[in-house]
Amino acid sequence: MRDQPRLSRPSTKKTSENIEEFRCLIHDDSYLTINETQLETGWYTTTRMNNRRHGHTASVLTNEKVLVVGGTVDGYITLDSTELFDPLTETWTATGGLNVARFAHAASVLPNGKNLYDPSTGIWTLTGNMTYERHFHRVSILTNGKALVTGGKYGNYFLNSAELYDPSTGMWSLTGSMNGYRYWHTAFVLNNGKVLVAGGHNNWIMLNTGELYDSSTGTRTTTGSMNTARAAHMAIVLTNGKVLATGGNNSNVFLNSAELYDSLTESWTTIGNMNHSRCYHTASMLINGSVSYWWL
Repeated sequence: MRDQPRLSRPSTKKTSENIEEFRCLIHDDSYLTINETQLETGWYTTTRMNNRRHGHTASVLTNEKVLVVGGTVDGYITLDSTELFDPLTETWTATGGLNVARFAHAASVLPNGKNLYDPSTGIWTLTGNMTYERHFHRVSILTNGKALVTGGKYGNYFLNSAELYDPSTGMWSLTGSMNGYRYWHTAFVLNNGKVLVAGGHNNWIMLNTGELYDSSTGTRTTTGSMNTARAAHMAIVLTNGKVLATGGNNSNVFLNSAELYDSLTESWTTIGNMNHSRCYHTASMLINGSVSYWWL
């Protein structure tokens, strides 16, 4: 498979406006290209990861570096390797390997700054097992510090179950199930503390539906559907509180489309397409105090 053509880096314009810049780091699966975006302007290509991978995870650490973990190469080799992206230098460095190679997993940074990976030592630590085996699931860190795991697959079974991880005890407990079975969905905590679950697969049916999980009650309610059904996509919460969903798969068609969810109206709106179609990718929010505008 040939590499995609590299885009030239757009011009950067500094202004004195008091606006916080937010950039989204997109990790492609097979081409190793990384894109950043500022939504008003567009996308550009930055440096490549050290290893080809998809089905991996990416987490922004408290030092603002991005930790990329595991994944697979062409679906045959499962990786235990990890690497760090430095947004200041736009470079990648290898870091401590996993105790168990894994892909289609989930990872989030805990309130203590760790996801059982210690950035100060580069070492991983095992913790308590989940109630159910699952893959293609999602994990979200709640405002109470617990981690919520939703959906996924176990063998040929599709899951709607959810469970909570308590970092103070290392133990898992079941919580309210999703309204429908889904995997390869997205799940992120909104500014109001609720968890937005959107899209995914349900028995090979592509979903555009969404639901909200209230951690205070353990219950779920339906919310607005995406404009495009998509699975194996990626979504992140922006600094303005909206959710950006990108790419994914719709009936074996890889998507380059993107849309925004507004928690105030519980509705989605389409925005400009990415430069390349992507599926099974990851995205991380990078924060910078300066104001930059990019254009192609």
